[in-house]
Amino acid sequence: MESRLNKPLVFAMIAVALVLGIIVGTSTGIADRLFGGPNPKTIATASLESMRAQNRLIAFVARYVSVTTSETTRLGFSAKRTLILPGDVRYELDLSKLQPRDVTWNASTKTLRVQLPEVEIAGPDVDLAAAQEYGESGVLSALTDANQQLDSANRAKAVSDLRKQAQGPVQMRLAHQAARAAIERSFAMPLVAAGIRDAKVVARFPTEGTDDPSYLDLSTPYEEAIKEAERRRAQGQK
Repeated sequence: MESRLNKPLVFAMIAVALVLGIIVGTSTGIADRLFGGPNPKTIATASLESMRAQNRLIAFVARYVSVTTSETTRLGFSAKRTLILPGDVRYELDLSKLQPRDVTWNASTKTLRVQLPEVEIAGPDVDLAAAQEYGESGVLSALTDANQQLDSANRAKAVSDLRKQAQGPVQMRLAHQAARAAIERSFAMPLVAAGIRDAKVVARFPTEGTDDPSYLDLSTPYEEAIKEAERRRAQGQK
């Protein structure tokens, strides 16, 4: 006696076989070959969302040292104070600003281009524990609060000087290079892992190719920088 299967059961078996085939094909790479290989756009989109979730990238950190001197004269007497103040500055990228339109794939050249947000300067985080203050002890210093005023003026000038150093063209170029390398590597690794080994990732800043040294300065105000440094030093002494 001949055995027969009804049509709904046959269709169900075929559907299950297709699903199993896709699962096996995906794990072995067969599906990629059948359906045209991994999609670079899909991989780039996933990488973009992953980086946006990180929020901020510290691409580069540099330490600078400022040497400032202030002088005052009252009633024929003078006082002078010098401050040596080191501080760290962070060069960051706000990855949440990356949008899908900033990431484009050129299939003919196999190039993924990424338009980066501008570098943001954060800090300086001044190191009061390593600061050195010295000056002349004269009559004016003994009779008035000239030293305290000069020290305050030196600190404000030092913080401003640290920011100025951080914004120099050489420093910004190094920060751009570090940020580009980090982003290009982050996009390239998933592509290579998916088997797209000949893909090229090119990250660029909006101002590159022009003479405009535009970037965002999110440096800490002088008073906040000093208060934060004093708080950290107090915690370290406990």
